[in-house]
Amino acid sequence: MQSLIHERFGEPEEVLHLADQPVPELQADQVRIRTLLAPIHHHDLWTVRGRYGYKPSFPAIGGSEAVGIIDAVGAEVEHLQVGQRVAVASVHGTWAEYFIAPSRMVIPLPDAIPDEVAAQLIAMPLSALMLLEFLQVNTDDWIIQNTANGTVGKTLAMLAQSRGVHSINLVRRDEAVAELQALGIQHVVSTAQNGWQQQVEQIVAGAPIRAAVDSIGGQASADLISLLGENGTLVSFGTQLGKPMQIASGDLIFKQATVKGFWGSKVSQNMSVADKKRLITELMQRLVSQELKLPVEAIFPFAEIKHAVKRSLSSGKQGKVLLIQHTSPLKVAFLQAKSTRYSIQSRMPT
Repeated sequence: MQSLIHERFGEPEEVLHLADQPVPELQADQVRIRTLLAPIHHHDLWTVRGRYGYKPSFPAIGGSEAVGIIDAVGAEVEHLQVGQRVAVASVHGTWAEYFIAPSRMVIPLPDAIPDEVAAQLIAMPLSALMLLEFLQVNTDDWIIQNTANGTVGKTLAMLAQSRGVHSINLVRRDEAVAELQALGIQHVVSTAQNGWQQQVEQIVAGAPIRAAVDSIGGQASADLISLLGENGTLVSFGTQLGKPMQIASGDLIFKQATVKGFWGSKVSQNMSVADKKRLITELMQRLVSQELKLPVEAIFPFAEIKHAVKRSLSSGKQGKVLLIQHTSPLKVAFLQAKSTRYSIQSRMPT
């Protein structure tokens, strides 16, 4: 089968290439899925670099999420059938024609959710919803986050809004303000503007900010904690700068602030099946109602992985980059056009 593999760690554009691999054999509690579309996540690229928590053995097939059709089921699988369209995340090797997944992690899909959305349904949106619950905030509370124009940031903002939680959404480019507003996201502030902290204070109008999400690190951590209310919580979700968090001891002490780390994979592992089902059901409902929108930036065939990675890493992209297995240029063009129409529709506020 056609697969995107790497035989050493390195920059994805350099080490990923198309190769034939054996069709995987499944165990009794697994299903084999024929890939329709698979996203490129940042953690997929960090895995290829060898700088993520999971380190595969070589040759390794990339990818961790996909939408597809069940091709075969193991002997012990009773609740799934061949031919079902399903979504799955937190697995390995989805950048291939076929991949294996534990049956307990496979989610059957309603017809109302198109492939372009289903391909990115779980990993980032579920992380955002778990993060929102991790913050332990209530209706009418205020939260603040940086890199709000990232996939998780946009999703967190939309989910918070749907739950009645107010969010201040910080971006580092002035152009990103309009991009988020086009998705119906409110209270977007560009940190490229002088006096942006005063803008935040004007928006909250004296209300305390209960929680902050930092995906940058460095000075950005200090900026967030300075805006927190008393007994507020600062959550480290990522470190785009690759620098240690800088936190003023005065803010930490006098605000009696709490600093926590969040790793979605660990939170997901410790979550009960009932809670995970509840959150995924909420995600589907929010998608169908258009309270949550998951736009697509572009779709590339496996053979164009170098272009796909470059597009995924480009600044200013407004949706997820997806991969499709080898297909005709006509079909790729059709999917590109379809994804563009969906993205435009998705960016319209409801």
